[in-house]
Amino acid sequence: MLKDFWLFGTSSAGLNPRRKVLFWTWNGGVLLLAGICLGVLSLLFAYGTYAKALMKSYFEHPLIAVLNILPVLLLLLILYGLIGRPWAAFLVSSVVVWGLSLANYYLLRCRDDPLMFEDIKYIREAGAITQNANYDLSPDKRIWFGLLCIVAGTLFLKFLVRGVPRWQVRLGLGAAGVVCCVAVAGVYADDDLYDNGTQNFDYINRWSSTQLYISKGFLYPFLHSITVDSVEPPEGYDEAATEDLLHSYTGADIPEGQQVDLITIQLEAFADFSRFENVEGIDWESAYADYHALEAESYTGDLITNIFAGGTVDTERAFLTGYADLWNFRTNTNSYGWYFGSQGYAVEGSHPSYDWFYNRRNVNAYLGILTYYFLENHYQELSPDAIAPDSILFPEIFNLYAANRDGEGKPYFSFNVTYQGHGPYDTESVWRGEHYTDGRYSTETANIVDNYLGSVSDTAEQLSALVDQFREEERPVVLVVYGDHKPWLGYNNSAYLELGVNLDTSTQEGFYNYYGTRYLIWANDAAKEVLGQDFLGEGPDVSSCFLMNLLFDYVGWEGDAWAQATTDIWREIPVLTTVDRYLRNGELTAELDPEGQALLETYRSLEYYYGTHFQYG
Repeated sequence: MLKDFWLFGTSSAGLNPRRKVLFWTWNGGVLLLAGICLGVLSLLFAYGTYAKALMKSYFEHPLIAVLNILPVLLLLLILYGLIGRPWAAFLVSSVVVWGLSLANYYLLRCRDDPLMFEDIKYIREAGAITQNANYDLSPDKRIWFGLLCIVAGTLFLKFLVRGVPRWQVRLGLGAAGVVCCVAVAGVYADDDLYDNGTQNFDYINRWSSTQLYISKGFLYPFLHSITVDSVEPPEGYDEAATEDLLHSYTGADIPEGQQVDLITIQLEAFADFSRFENVEGIDWESAYADYHALEAESYTGDLITNIFAGGTVDTERAFLTGYADLWNFRTNTNSYGWYFGSQGYAVEGSHPSYDWFYNRRNVNAYLGILTYYFLENHYQELSPDAIAPDSILFPEIFNLYAANRDGEGKPYFSFNVTYQGHGPYDTESVWRGEHYTDGRYSTETANIVDNYLGSVSDTAEQLSALVDQFREEERPVVLVVYGDHKPWLGYNNSAYLELGVNLDTSTQEGFYNYYGTRYLIWANDAAKEVLGQDFLGEGPDVSSCFLMNLLFDYVGWEGDAWAQATTDIWREIPVLTTVDRYLRNGELTAELDPEGQALLETYRSLEYYYGTHFQYG
């Protein structure tokens, strides 16, 4: 039999020196080749349902291929040292490597979401979701091919690569594998290498977190994810004490008769520039007339964000969750979306851009908004040639509201994020045709500002029309509108500098100019009557994570235990940012007094506990 041939035996005992060298070269070389093939097989599944050209791109960037194949080789080396039989070491390695690759493949196929290390903690929940979501898990040709490769490789090694080293050698091999793992761990944790050293943008959209992940293969980004995006408890965290504190509050339902319809709209890069001091030569009133008219009949104030000129998702998720510190949400997480759902509300929303942007397709569902309308599943039909502008989005926000009103008639929570207003703005021409600058600024700055203010003016006009529709409603409706961040105005903030805007964040004026936008809370007559508020006047400054606390407090809702506990903190520190600036006793400060610091630490503990203990099952 073939296995009785000396090269395919289990031991080199009795062979002459030359044959011993050939024997172990054959065993080691074929096992090495098997590990490489297993790594390549993992890459075959890494790109999911995206362009097949990605597979080729992994080898056009050799470092990506090496970083994906090396972990397979090290795992195989360690297992060979432990088990001693090539086929068994290969089979166990295949179960681990291909099992993870297959899980990633199915996640990409079903949810356009890659597998991260943190997801392993939620495997039971993932199984329940899979059963309830009716996903198609039937194997395709790629899966059958992968299974065939593993079976064939295992059988080949079992019958033709059978060398079993002495236990001393195996111990050395296993130890060598462990040492190598420790030695390369820093490479896989290196953020600079991950972000800059392994760029592979040819076949992906670099603004998609999922596509960025798969552009680097699978095993490499999976191992890198061990060091990022995990939720860590704050320093000094005491879970028992935090749990007791949260449970000392009794969650409250929205009072009967006060379940008003709540429509929230986050405006992309929308800010009121007329509030800048000493900026001349711009017709602010032409740009902001409609918005100022709405403010005059609303409860308004300054919203302090954590971001400038980008990072939209920070403001929207801080508002929706009440968390100042955000992470890469990978499972159902407590939020106001879940709270409104628990109160019998129909919960949905819109963003007329791509569902993969900031992974909103998945994260919005994790935050309790199970029905969400994106470009792909709704707005493309309304705006086939471009991302839907506000002239399409705002009427559709009302249409979706009306569909619920005329359908099930449940109280309604709608969480919307606009796209119009997204920079950069054209520096070559004024595409809307309206000029707000008087000619004293450079052509580039004037074009940027005119284009931005043209968008602002149109957004305010569309918002005013939407308010007029809600004004006529018999159902009580409250509208919360806020800007997510200041806009991009030229590279290195060139337009801001030419306008003379103070962006020195060490000063209060500069800090507000840099991080501040506006919020507006409007209500129709029916809502004013049931809530007992006039919805007029200037409200307090508030950070994006506390805007919902301000709303609840103003309309008289207590909310769940989280809302109540954080409202107590909000009253003392109304502005709490991740850039280490706080509003305390009416003063903006970077250093809190002892009582304020204790409140901040309490907030951090509550945030960690509430964010990691899902209660809306």
